[in-house]
Amino acid sequence: MDRRRFVKGSAALAGLSASVPNAIAQTDRRKELLVVANEFGPNSLDVHTVGANRPSYGVSWICYDRLMTFGRKTLPNGQVTYDYAKLEPELAESWTIAPDNSHVTFRLRKNAKFHDGTPVTAKDVKWSFDRAVSVGGFPTFQMAAGSLEKPEQFVVVDDHTFRVNFLRPDKMTMMDMAVPVPSIFNAELVKKNATKEDPWGLQYTKNNVAGGGAYKLESWRPGQEIVFVRNDDWKSGPMPKIRRVIQRDVPNAGTRRALLVKGDIDMTYEMPPKDFAEMAKEPTLKVVSTPIENAIWYIGMNVKNKPFSDVRVRQAIALAVPYDKMNEVAVYGRAIKMYGGSNDPKTTAWPQPHGWNTDLAKAKALLKDAGYPDGFETTLSFDLGSATTNEPMAVLLQESLAQLGIKAQIAKVPGANWRAALLKKDMPIIINRFGGWLNYPEYFFFWCYHGQNAVFNTMSYQNPKLDKMVENARFPENKFVYDSEVRAMIRLVNEEVPRVPLFQPLMDVAMRKDINGYMYWFHLQPDYRNLSKA
Repeated sequence: MDRRRFVKGSAALAGLSASVPNAIAQTDRRKELLVVANEFGPNSLDVHTVGANRPSYGVSWICYDRLMTFGRKTLPNGQVTYDYAKLEPELAESWTIAPDNSHVTFRLRKNAKFHDGTPVTAKDVKWSFDRAVSVGGFPTFQMAAGSLEKPEQFVVVDDHTFRVNFLRPDKMTMMDMAVPVPSIFNAELVKKNATKEDPWGLQYTKNNVAGGGAYKLESWRPGQEIVFVRNDDWKSGPMPKIRRVIQRDVPNAGTRRALLVKGDIDMTYEMPPKDFAEMAKEPTLKVVSTPIENAIWYIGMNVKNKPFSDVRVRQAIALAVPYDKMNEVAVYGRAIKMYGGSNDPKTTAWPQPHGWNTDLAKAKALLKDAGYPDGFETTLSFDLGSATTNEPMAVLLQESLAQLGIKAQIAKVPGANWRAALLKKDMPIIINRFGGWLNYPEYFFFWCYHGQNAVFNTMSYQNPKLDKMVENARFPENKFVYDSEVRAMIRLVNEEVPRVPLFQPLMDVAMRKDINGYMYWFHLQPDYRNLSKA
């Protein structure tokens, strides 16, 4: 070999050798980066703020810790989901329930820190629980669902010991401390940014993270993108494999699908059911589908005002719904039908199909009997953030109601404003979806039908008879009483139909085949802490 060829060959080998570590480093970086695209992102960084949307739950879940988290279980189809019957340590390394069931004592991790390096103490936990039961609205109702109602219940024993005194025997108390609402805040940081008008610092936490969870907030451009970076000092669970998460707002479903197929993003959800059915056939993708527990898509009618204050009108609407067409056109069969059953339930299963079916002749007769032989005018509203499913449902319902003389004008409410619109409780008819975080019928009814008129009782339905049933089911004397009360609850709302259940939805998530560790959660947001890339 002459000298010139030797030098050229040596240089080539040197270049190749230098490129190998670079290639490995780039591969490692790609494995640690997750890019997600969705229709819209969070409108707040704190679930305690008024009108916080579902993506906000996901922020709280990964940027804050709770005392406990739920375990996991594997379904018959091999899919992994949370297990609400199993509680595991998160910020609390252990806990003890008193022999007389009067209280529970938590022992906190002594090495836990907030993102700014401040140690987490029991004072932060108490302040966070006090805040949740005091700010009102959704967080306070959620805490009350587990009999967590008064600041006096929450006691600092020492820096790393925290006690919760039970108000009453309630099977939901412990698990209610593992949902997003009782997240633990850096109390001193939030108090520094509170004002006289805003003593709990809600405006600050709406736009800033004050937690100590597995991920820190790197940047947030509302309506465009939110970026998380791993908290390498996190002590409350296994260190996540994904170092950085970029979550982008891409409103157009077709664009998101194209980005996923091309490999420019790793994951998307909240897509039209038709897209998920087709993406499941793509060789480079996988689609995971899970029935959403304790959840229904429904048509809700505001019972405060005429004409929907008349049960005959509500029953007429239930008979006018084109159920099968909605199943075919809006959800493409990718949901569980909640019609075609019986209005007299034989089991305590919830949700379960009701007995209403499409029958326009009966609907017309009921409207005539109620004094509306020629129909009436109204407004039908839906969340534009879920337009891919809600809009075809709305159009089909509008067409069917027109055959009864009911002129329904469709109102499309932007996704970022939907929760605030629900809070006003002034929309005559809505198409909406609700799922209870805790998988019990009485929990769903507590939120959606109870006379306390919580935010998710979107129909403003109030019936003292039902309230008593719900309370009896929440704190039953025995199983016979529980079963009787739950069946009676379901029977009553089937007859009075303040809302018409349509379907039990599926949680569909599409991702690249190299994404592993996906796990279904009740809050319907992916837990990036569990994910990895092959």
